[in-house]
Amino acid sequence: MSESTHHSRAALDNPATSRVSQPGREEAVVRAGEHPVTHEEPADWGWHAETGKKGRIAAWVAVLIMLSYLIGNHEGRVEDLWVVGTAAVMVLILVWDIFRRKNAWRSR
Repeated sequence: MSESTHHSRAALDNPATSRVSQPGREEAVVRAGEHPVTHEEPADWGWHAETGKKGRIAAWVAVLIMLSYLIGNHEGRVEDLWVVGTAAVMVLILVWDIFRRKNAWRSR
């Protein structure tokens, strides 16, 4: 569909809307009397860069699942080294997070 056809159809479909050009974004259709969204913060939608208690519990469960990969019928030990190494890195990150949260209120 060409741009001219698209513009005319949007205007015909709902006369209570207008088209707004947004810098760095595509053209928007806005209701009459409303302002286009210029920027949305993740915090406006409830995201504050923390997964919370459930996310930390899920990470520990992932470590246990990773270690369960040691049980099996494989003969080589290279796989075991990678599994244990990956689980150890995950544990280090989780322990670092515990200390980071515990000392977050202290000034540096």
